[in-house]
This record gives sequence, C-alpha cells and structure tokens, in this order.
Amino acid sequence: MNSSILREKSFLFAVKVVRFCQKLKKVYKEFEISSQLFRSGTAPGALSREAQYAESRADFKHKLNIGLKEANEAEYWFDIIIETIPDLKEEAILLKADCKEIIAMLISSTKTLKNKPG
Repeated sequence: MNSSILREKSFLFAVKVVRFCQKLKKVYKEFEISSQLFRSGTAPGALSREAQYAESRADFKHKLNIGLKEANEAEYWFDIIIETIPDLKEEAILLKADCKEIIAMLISSTKTLKNKPG
C-alpha cells in the first residue's frame, strides 16, 4: 500500500469529518457525538502523517494501528448517527463508506508490515 495514498485519502476524509461535525453542532446542536466523531475521524489522518516520520518501524506500525482503532471508532459514531438523526442518514452512510476505505487501507498496511522481515 502506498502510504502517500493513505495520507491523502485520510486527510480528505478528515476534512469531510470536520465539515460534518460543524453541521452537527451548528444545525443539530449535537455536541457530544460531534466531539467524539471529530476526534476519531481526524485521528487516522494525523497518525498517518505522524507515521511518516516515525522513529522506528515499530513506531510506524504502532501509529498505523492506533489510526485503525480510531477509524473503527469513527465508524461506530457514523452508525449511531445513521440510527438517530434521520436527516443526516444519507450523508453519514457516504462518510461511513469513506471510513471503511480508510480502515481497509490501514489493515492492508499493517498486514504488509507484519509480513515483512526486520
């Protein structure tokens, strides 16, 4: 997996999440879920950026694994939104699909690292 593709896609996903959370707060006055989603939805991008300058291979892998956990949490918050805010269901479904793509990329990257010697 080309890590620059992961960095680019996770950055674009984070931008979408920020805008979605802004709407959650401004229009729907939803502060708890938006805060959780904001944190977990922007973390994979930040962590893939951090991994770019990891101190070691183990540090690189660790950052990607944390990013994977955060993306999985973001997916959870999208599921909550899909079930509880009908007006945002379609947008949340699209964002969840983007999230699943990030998850798949992170899984692929961590598996590749696991299988490489050294």
